[in-house]
Amino acid sequence: MIYSIPDQIGILACPGARIFAGKITTELEHLSQRKFRRKVKLLSDKYGLEKEEILRRINLTIDLRPTTTNLKHPVDQFRKSSFTVPAHFTRFANGEFKTDILCTMRNMDIYIIQDVENHYPLTMDSHPGEEFILSINDHIFCLLVTIDAALQAGAKRVTAILPTYPYGRQHKKKGREGLTAARMGQILENSGVGRIITLDVHSKEIENCFTSLHLENLHGSYQILRVLSGLVDLKDPDLVMISPDTGSIDRNKFYATALGKSLGMIYKERDYSRTSVSAAENNIVSIHLLGEVRGKTVFMADDMLGTGGTLLKAMKTLKDRGAKRIIAAVSLPFFSGQAIQYFDAAFREGLFYRVIGTNSVYHDKTLLDKEWYL
Repeated sequence: MIYSIPDQIGILACPGARIFAGKITTELEHLSQRKFRRKVKLLSDKYGLEKEEILRRINLTIDLRPTTTNLKHPVDQFRKSSFTVPAHFTRFANGEFKTDILCTMRNMDIYIIQDVENHYPLTMDSHPGEEFILSINDHIFCLLVTIDAALQAGAKRVTAILPTYPYGRQHKKKGREGLTAARMGQILENSGVGRIITLDVHSKEIENCFTSLHLENLHGSYQILRVLSGLVDLKDPDLVMISPDTGSIDRNKFYATALGKSLGMIYKERDYSRTSVSAAENNIVSIHLLGEVRGKTVFMADDMLGTGGTLLKAMKTLKDRGAKRIIAAVSLPFFSGQAIQYFDAAFREGLFYRVIGTNSVYHDKTLLDKEWYL
Protein backbone atom coordinates (compact mmCIF):
# COMPACT_ATOMS: atom_id res chain seq x y z
CA MET A 1 0.00 0.00 0.00
CA ILE A 2 1.23 3.50 -0.87
CA TYR A 3 0.47 5.57 2.24
CA SER A 4 2.08 8.64 0.70
CA ILE A 5 -0.67 8.66 -1.95
CA PRO A 6 -3.70 7.58 0.09
CA ASP A 7 -6.22 8.60 -2.56
CA GLN A 8 -4.99 5.71 -4.71
CA ILE A 9 -6.26 3.19 -2.16
CA GLY A 10 -9.91 2.36 -1.55
CA ILE A 11 -11.59 0.07 0.97
CA LEU A 12 -14.92 -1.26 -0.26
CA ALA A 13 -16.91 -3.18 2.34
CA CYS A 14 -19.61 -5.67 1.40
CA PRO A 15 -22.61 -5.63 3.78
CA GLY A 16 -21.30 -8.60 5.77
CA ALA A 17 -17.95 -6.95 6.49
CA ARG A 18 -18.79 -3.36 7.36
CA ILE A 19 -17.62 -3.59 10.98
CA PHE A 20 -14.45 -5.45 10.01
CA ALA A 21 -13.71 -2.92 7.24
CA GLY A 22 -14.31 -0.04 9.64
CA LYS A 23 -11.46 -1.26 11.84
CA ILE A 24 -9.16 -1.48 8.83
CA THR A 25 -9.97 2.02 7.57
CA THR A 26 -9.53 3.51 11.04
CA GLU A 27 -6.07 1.96 11.31
CA LEU A 28 -5.18 3.10 7.78
CA GLU A 29 -6.18 6.66 8.63
CA HIS A 30 -3.96 6.61 11.71
CA LEU A 31 -1.04 5.20 9.70
CA SER A 32 -1.52 7.78 6.96
CA GLN A 33 -1.63 10.64 9.45
CA ARG A 34 1.50 9.47 11.28
CA LYS A 35 3.44 9.08 8.03
CA PHE A 36 2.26 12.47 6.79
CA ARG A 37 3.40 14.22 9.96
CA ARG A 38 6.81 12.49 9.78
CA LYS A 39 7.15 13.58 6.16
CA VAL A 40 6.31 17.20 7.02
CA LYS A 41 8.97 17.17 9.76
CA LEU A 42 11.62 15.71 7.44
CA LEU A 43 10.86 18.27 4.73
CA SER A 44 10.89 21.08 7.28
CA ASP A 45 14.33 20.01 8.53
CA LYS A 46 15.68 19.51 5.01
CA TYR A 47 14.57 22.80 3.47
CA GLY A 48 14.61 24.97 6.58
CA LEU A 49 10.95 25.88 6.28
CA GLU A 50 8.32 26.07 8.99
CA LYS A 51 6.02 23.05 9.22
CA GLU A 52 3.03 25.29 8.54
CA GLU A 53 4.58 26.43 5.25
CA ILE A 54 5.32 22.82 4.24
CA LEU A 55 1.72 21.91 5.00
CA ARG A 56 0.41 24.82 2.91
CA ARG A 57 2.54 23.80 -0.07
CA ILE A 58 1.45 20.16 0.14
CA ASN A 59 -2.19 21.24 0.24
CA LEU A 60 -1.57 23.51 -2.76
CA THR A 61 -0.16 20.55 -4.70
CA ILE A 62 -3.25 18.51 -3.83
CA ASP A 63 -5.58 21.34 -4.89
CA LEU A 64 -3.78 21.64 -8.24
CA ARG A 65 -4.62 18.05 -9.18
CA PRO A 66 -7.26 17.75 -11.92
CA THR A 67 -9.19 15.26 -9.77
CA THR A 68 -9.54 17.70 -6.85
CA THR A 69 -12.95 19.36 -7.12
CA ASN A 70 -13.55 20.48 -3.53
CA LEU A 71 -11.48 23.60 -2.83
CA LYS A 72 -13.18 24.52 0.44
CA HIS A 73 -10.62 22.77 2.69
CA PRO A 74 -8.43 24.99 4.89
CA VAL A 75 -4.99 25.53 3.35
CA ASP A 76 -3.02 25.32 6.59
CA GLN A 77 -4.55 22.23 8.22
CA PHE A 78 -3.93 18.51 7.85
CA ARG A 79 -6.49 16.93 5.55
CA LYS A 80 -7.63 13.59 6.86
CA SER A 81 -7.56 10.90 4.21
CA SER A 82 -10.68 8.85 3.61
CA PHE A 83 -10.10 5.30 2.41
CA THR A 84 -13.74 4.25 2.45
CA VAL A 85 -15.38 3.76 -0.94
CA PRO A 86 -19.11 4.54 -0.62
CA ALA A 87 -21.42 2.07 -2.31
CA HIS A 88 -25.13 1.29 -2.44
CA PHE A 89 -26.11 -2.37 -2.08
CA THR A 90 -29.44 -3.60 -3.39
CA ARG A 91 -31.08 -6.93 -2.64
CA PHE A 92 -33.96 -7.74 -4.96
CA ALA A 93 -37.03 -9.75 -4.01
CA ASN A 94 -35.75 -12.81 -5.88
CA GLY A 95 -32.46 -12.77 -3.94
CA GLU A 96 -30.26 -11.11 -6.57
CA PHE A 97 -27.75 -8.40 -5.59
CA LYS A 98 -26.57 -5.19 -7.18
CA THR A 99 -23.70 -2.90 -6.17
CA ASP A 100 -23.54 0.76 -7.19
CA ILE A 101 -20.22 2.55 -6.63
CA LEU A 102 -20.91 6.11 -5.46
CA CYS A 103 -17.54 7.74 -6.22
CA THR A 104 -14.80 7.60 -8.81
CA MET A 105 -12.26 4.80 -8.43
CA ARG A 106 -10.47 4.99 -11.76
CA ASN A 107 -6.87 3.71 -11.54
CA MET A 108 -7.24 2.98 -7.82
CA ASP A 109 -6.15 -0.08 -5.83
CA ILE A 110 -9.43 -1.39 -4.44
CA TYR A 111 -9.61 -3.75 -1.47
CA ILE A 112 -13.00 -5.45 -1.29
CA ILE A 113 -13.75 -6.97 2.11
CA GLN A 114 -16.29 -9.71 2.72
CA ASP A 115 -17.03 -11.85 5.79
CA VAL A 116 -18.76 -14.86 4.27
CA GLU A 117 -19.34 -16.37 7.73
CA ASN A 118 -21.36 -13.42 9.06
CA HIS A 119 -24.75 -14.95 9.79
CA TYR A 120 -26.09 -12.11 11.92
CA PRO A 121 -28.96 -9.87 10.69
CA LEU A 122 -27.72 -7.27 8.19
CA THR A 123 -29.29 -4.20 6.62
CA MET A 124 -29.20 -3.49 2.90
CA ASP A 125 -29.21 0.04 1.47
CA SER A 126 -32.20 -0.85 -0.69
CA HIS A 127 -34.30 -1.84 2.35
CA PRO A 128 -33.58 0.60 5.22
CA GLY A 129 -34.90 -0.68 8.52
CA GLU A 130 -35.28 -4.23 7.22
CA GLU A 131 -32.86 -6.98 8.26
CA PHE A 132 -31.63 -9.98 6.29
CA ILE A 133 -29.69 -13.07 7.31
CA LEU A 134 -27.42 -13.99 4.40
CA SER A 135 -26.04 -17.44 3.70
CA ILE A 136 -22.43 -18.11 2.69
CA ASN A 137 -23.55 -18.33 -0.93
CA ASP A 138 -25.37 -14.99 -0.62
CA HIS A 139 -22.20 -13.38 0.70
CA ILE A 140 -20.11 -14.93 -2.08
CA PHE A 141 -22.36 -13.69 -4.85
CA CYS A 142 -22.58 -10.24 -3.28
CA LEU A 143 -18.76 -10.26 -3.37
CA LEU A 144 -18.71 -11.27 -7.05
CA VAL A 145 -21.19 -8.54 -7.98
CA THR A 146 -19.10 -5.98 -6.08
CA ILE A 147 -15.88 -7.11 -7.79
CA ASP A 148 -17.54 -6.67 -11.17
CA ALA A 149 -18.83 -3.21 -10.23
CA ALA A 150 -15.34 -2.11 -9.12
CA LEU A 151 -13.71 -3.30 -12.35
CA GLN A 152 -16.45 -1.76 -14.47
CA ALA A 153 -15.83 1.52 -12.62
CA GLY A 154 -12.18 1.51 -13.73
CA ALA A 155 -10.34 0.10 -10.70
CA LYS A 156 -6.71 -0.58 -11.59
CA ARG A 157 -6.42 -3.61 -9.32
CA VAL A 158 -8.82 -5.50 -7.07
CA THR A 159 -7.79 -7.40 -3.94
CA ALA A 160 -10.32 -9.54 -2.09
CA ILE A 161 -9.87 -9.59 1.69
CA LEU A 162 -11.61 -12.73 2.92
CA PRO A 163 -10.91 -13.49 6.60
CA THR A 164 -12.55 -16.86 5.90
CA TYR A 165 -11.72 -18.54 2.60
CA PRO A 166 -15.09 -19.90 1.39
CA TYR A 167 -15.42 -23.65 0.85
CA GLY A 168 -11.88 -24.09 2.19
CA ARG A 169 -12.70 -27.48 3.71
CA GLN A 170 -13.53 -28.97 0.30
CA HIS A 171 -9.89 -29.20 -0.74
CA LYS A 172 -9.60 -32.93 -1.44
CA LYS A 173 -11.75 -35.46 -3.21
CA LYS A 174 -13.56 -38.44 -1.82
CA GLY A 175 -15.40 -40.38 -4.48
CA ARG A 176 -17.00 -38.16 -7.11
CA GLU A 177 -17.24 -34.91 -5.14
CA GLY A 178 -15.74 -31.70 -6.47
CA LEU A 179 -12.66 -29.72 -5.44
CA THR A 180 -14.75 -26.70 -4.55
CA ALA A 181 -11.97 -24.90 -2.65
CA ALA A 182 -9.90 -24.71 -5.83
CA ARG A 183 -12.93 -23.89 -7.98
CA MET A 184 -13.88 -21.01 -5.65
CA GLY A 185 -10.45 -19.48 -6.08
CA GLN A 186 -10.58 -19.90 -9.84
CA ILE A 187 -13.97 -18.18 -9.95
CA LEU A 188 -12.49 -15.19 -8.10
CA GLU A 189 -9.44 -15.20 -10.35
CA ASN A 190 -11.57 -15.29 -13.50
CA SER A 191 -13.69 -12.46 -12.05
CA GLY A 192 -10.65 -10.18 -12.16
CA VAL A 193 -9.27 -10.45 -8.62
CA GLY A 194 -5.48 -10.11 -8.57
CA ARG A 195 -4.91 -11.09 -4.94
CA ILE A 196 -6.74 -12.78 -2.10
CA ILE A 197 -5.77 -11.99 1.49
CA THR A 198 -7.10 -14.58 3.91
CA LEU A 199 -6.39 -16.04 7.35
CA ASP A 200 -5.15 -19.58 8.03
CA VAL A 201 -6.54 -21.19 4.89
CA HIS A 202 -7.58 -24.78 5.64
CA SER A 203 -5.19 -26.30 3.10
CA LYS A 204 -2.05 -24.69 1.67
CA GLU A 205 -2.50 -26.75 -1.51
CA ILE A 206 -5.24 -24.30 -2.53
CA GLU A 207 -2.44 -21.92 -3.55
CA ASN A 208 -1.57 -24.26 -6.42
CA CYS A 209 -4.91 -23.81 -8.23
CA PHE A 210 -4.14 -20.29 -9.50
CA THR A 211 -2.33 -19.19 -12.64
CA SER A 212 -1.91 -15.46 -11.97
CA LEU A 213 -3.78 -14.71 -8.73
CA HIS A 214 -1.66 -14.41 -5.59
CA LEU A 215 -3.02 -15.93 -2.37
CA GLU A 216 -1.66 -14.23 0.74
CA ASN A 217 -2.27 -16.54 3.68
CA LEU A 218 -1.91 -14.70 7.01
CA HIS A 219 -1.68 -16.38 10.41
CA GLY A 220 -3.15 -15.56 13.79
CA SER A 221 -0.35 -17.17 15.81
CA TYR A 222 1.21 -13.92 17.07
CA GLN A 223 -2.07 -12.56 18.44
CA ILE A 224 -2.92 -15.96 19.95
CA LEU A 225 0.44 -16.19 21.71
CA ARG A 226 -0.02 -12.70 23.15
CA VAL A 227 -3.34 -13.72 24.70
CA LEU A 228 -1.94 -17.07 25.85
CA SER A 229 0.94 -15.33 27.62
CA GLY A 230 -1.63 -13.49 29.75
CA LEU A 231 -3.23 -16.78 30.82
CA VAL A 232 -0.23 -18.98 31.61
CA ASP A 233 3.50 -18.77 32.15
CA LEU A 234 4.91 -19.73 28.75
CA LYS A 235 8.04 -21.07 30.51
CA ASP A 236 6.01 -23.39 32.74
CA PRO A 237 7.49 -26.92 32.36
CA ASP A 238 3.99 -28.37 32.80
CA LEU A 239 2.68 -26.60 29.68
CA VAL A 240 2.27 -29.03 26.76
CA MET A 241 0.92 -28.75 23.21
CA ILE A 242 -1.62 -31.28 21.98
CA SER A 243 -2.90 -31.38 18.41
CA PRO A 244 -6.66 -32.07 18.44
CA ASP A 245 -6.37 -34.12 15.23
CA THR A 246 -3.89 -35.16 12.55
CA GLY A 247 -4.80 -32.21 10.33
CA SER A 248 -3.61 -29.71 12.96
CA ILE A 249 -0.27 -31.33 13.72
CA ASP A 250 1.82 -28.76 11.80
CA ARG A 251 0.02 -25.86 13.48
CA ASN A 252 0.63 -27.24 16.97
CA LYS A 253 4.18 -28.23 16.04
CA PHE A 254 4.81 -24.54 15.32
CA TYR A 255 3.65 -23.54 18.82
CA ALA A 256 5.61 -26.39 20.43
CA THR A 257 8.78 -25.38 18.60
CA ALA A 258 8.32 -21.66 19.30
CA LEU A 259 7.78 -22.26 23.03
CA GLY A 260 10.12 -25.23 23.40
CA LYS A 261 7.37 -27.55 24.64
CA SER A 262 6.56 -31.21 24.11
CA LEU A 263 4.00 -32.11 21.47
CA GLY A 264 1.27 -34.74 21.57
CA MET A 265 -1.61 -35.64 19.32
CA ILE A 266 -5.15 -36.94 19.44
CA TYR A 267 -6.05 -39.42 16.72
CA LYS A 268 -9.71 -39.81 15.83
CA GLU A 269 -11.27 -42.63 13.87
CA ARG A 270 -14.21 -41.39 11.80
CA ASP A 271 -17.12 -43.03 10.06
CA TYR A 272 -17.12 -41.17 6.74
CA SER A 273 -20.47 -42.66 5.78
CA ARG A 274 -21.95 -40.12 8.23
CA THR A 275 -21.74 -36.31 8.28
CA SER A 276 -21.15 -34.24 11.41
CA VAL A 277 -24.19 -32.04 11.98
CA SER A 278 -23.41 -30.80 15.51
CA ALA A 279 -21.04 -31.30 18.41
CA ALA A 280 -23.36 -33.98 19.76
CA GLU A 281 -24.03 -35.68 16.41
CA ASN A 282 -20.68 -36.18 14.67
CA ASN A 283 -18.94 -38.98 12.81
CA ILE A 284 -16.13 -39.59 15.34
CA VAL A 285 -16.08 -43.29 16.34
CA SER A 286 -13.10 -43.51 18.74
CA ILE A 287 -10.28 -41.30 20.05
CA HIS A 288 -6.68 -42.17 20.95
CA LEU A 289 -4.15 -39.92 22.73
CA LEU A 290 -0.44 -39.92 21.93
CA GLY A 291 1.38 -38.12 24.75
CA GLU A 292 1.22 -37.53 28.51
CA VAL A 293 -1.11 -34.88 29.93
CA ARG A 294 -1.70 -35.91 33.55
CA GLY A 295 -1.28 -32.87 35.80
CA LYS A 296 -0.40 -30.69 32.80
CA THR A 297 -1.75 -27.46 31.34
CA VAL A 298 -2.73 -28.33 27.78
CA PHE A 299 -2.81 -25.91 24.85
CA MET A 300 -4.55 -26.96 21.63
CA ALA A 301 -4.68 -24.97 18.38
CA ASP A 302 -6.93 -25.49 15.38
CA ASP A 303 -7.63 -23.42 12.29
CA MET A 304 -11.41 -23.33 12.64
CA LEU A 305 -14.23 -24.17 15.03
CA GLY A 306 -17.47 -25.19 13.33
CA THR A 307 -19.90 -27.20 15.38
CA GLY A 308 -17.15 -27.73 17.97
CA GLY A 309 -17.31 -31.52 17.98
CA THR A 310 -13.58 -32.01 17.38
CA LEU A 311 -12.47 -29.74 20.22
CA LEU A 312 -15.10 -30.88 22.71
CA LYS A 313 -14.28 -34.55 22.18
CA ALA A 314 -10.58 -33.74 22.49
CA MET A 315 -11.19 -31.78 25.70
CA LYS A 316 -13.13 -34.64 27.26
CA THR A 317 -10.40 -37.10 26.31
CA LEU A 318 -7.73 -34.90 27.85
CA LYS A 319 -9.73 -34.38 31.04
CA ASP A 320 -10.31 -38.12 31.34
CA ARG A 321 -6.53 -38.58 31.04
CA GLY A 322 -5.87 -36.19 33.93
CA ALA A 323 -5.18 -32.83 32.27
CA LYS A 324 -5.21 -30.05 34.88
CA ARG A 325 -6.25 -27.16 32.64
CA ILE A 326 -7.14 -26.96 28.94
CA ILE A 327 -6.85 -23.90 26.70
CA ALA A 328 -7.86 -24.00 23.05
CA ALA A 329 -7.20 -21.48 20.28
CA VAL A 330 -8.87 -21.12 16.88
CA SER A 331 -8.16 -18.66 14.08
CA LEU A 332 -11.66 -18.90 12.59
CA PRO A 333 -14.27 -19.15 15.37
CA PHE A 334 -17.45 -19.94 13.40
CA PHE A 335 -19.44 -21.44 16.32
CA SER A 336 -21.98 -22.89 13.90
CA GLY A 337 -25.39 -24.13 14.98
CA GLN A 338 -25.65 -24.70 18.73
CA ALA A 339 -21.87 -24.63 19.31
CA ILE A 340 -22.01 -21.78 21.86
CA GLN A 341 -24.53 -23.69 23.98
CA TYR A 342 -22.40 -26.85 23.82
CA PHE A 343 -19.31 -24.96 24.97
CA ASP A 344 -21.32 -23.30 27.74
CA ALA A 345 -22.27 -26.74 29.02
CA ALA A 346 -18.70 -28.05 28.70
CA PHE A 347 -17.36 -25.04 30.62
CA ARG A 348 -19.83 -25.62 33.44
CA GLU A 349 -18.65 -29.24 33.57
CA GLY A 350 -15.05 -28.03 33.89
CA LEU A 351 -13.86 -29.57 30.61
CA PHE A 352 -11.79 -26.53 29.64
CA TYR A 353 -10.51 -23.21 30.96
CA ARG A 354 -10.54 -20.81 27.99
CA VAL A 355 -11.03 -20.61 24.21
CA ILE A 356 -8.95 -18.01 22.37
CA GLY A 357 -10.38 -16.70 19.09
CA THR A 358 -9.73 -13.91 16.60
CA ASN A 359 -12.04 -11.22 15.22
CA SER A 360 -11.87 -12.73 11.71
CA VAL A 361 -15.51 -13.83 12.06
CA TYR A 362 -18.06 -11.31 13.32
CA HIS A 363 -19.82 -12.17 16.59
CA ASP A 364 -21.94 -10.12 18.95
CA LYS A 365 -22.11 -10.20 22.74
CA THR A 366 -23.79 -13.62 22.66
CA LEU A 367 -20.27 -15.03 22.32
CA LEU A 368 -17.98 -12.12 23.20
CA ASP A 369 -19.39 -11.75 26.73
CA LYS A 370 -18.77 -15.38 27.64
CA GLU A 371 -16.36 -15.85 30.52
CA TRP A 372 -14.58 -18.65 28.71
CA TYR A 373 -14.05 -16.84 25.39
CA LEU A 374 -11.19 -14.44 24.71
